[in-house]
Amino acid sequence: MKVLYEDNHVLCVEKPVNVPVNADESKDMDMVSLCKAYIKEKYHKPGNVWLGLVHRLDRPVGGCMVFAKTSKAASRLSEAVRTHQLDKQYLAVLDGTPKQDGGKLEDYLQKNSRTNMVSVTDKAHGRYCALEYEVLQKKNGRTLVLIHLLTGRPHQIRVQFASRGMPLLYDQRYNPHPGRGQIALWAVQLSFPHPVTKESITVRDVPGNGNWHGFDIA
Repeated sequence: MKVLYEDNHVLCVEKPVNVPVNADESKDMDMVSLCKAYIKEKYHKPGNVWLGLVHRLDRPVGGCMVFAKTSKAASRLSEAVRTHQLDKQYLAVLDGTPKQDGGKLEDYLQKNSRTNMVSVTDKAHGRYCALEYEVLQKKNGRTLVLIHLLTGRPHQIRVQFASRGMPLLYDQRYNPHPGRGQIALWAVQLSFPHPVTKESITVRDVPGNGNWHGFDIA
């Protein structure tokens, strides 16, 4: 497991792709269990290890996550999430090219609990969502973008771009022609106020080894 930052209160790690955040019906190893095992082994803790889950990433998505090591930290980080003080940035590769090299996307999203699919709807039936994006590189009809997530709705990034005819590369759920590959979405940076010291903590985790889906990543 790749640890990005750790102290007595928080644990920031890289979530690998295709690893669930917590236990599900697949019975595959999950991030909560991995982090608990890491803490138990590193600090020789007897019995069960407590760990607070304060935010999520879709299973196919990799990148930065923060977990709470104490109940106080969990409560304060959860409040940071609720008040939008947990700042998230993502890298994504779009199948297509935006008309503008940056901007803000705003929609209302509705989730179908039966199919686990999300779609754009109207204000009366959906929840408001917003993100800002910046085009970083363009190549062969695809676009590398940096995304600043302003709200945290399920599948938000994937649906907002797909609804504009620019689905994420290899998105098996929302790209009508996904091809075979790993979805091009990565949680590249996470910033939050430390739950105890209030110091601003920023962790960054870049995918690949300088090359990601054909783009140069610094």
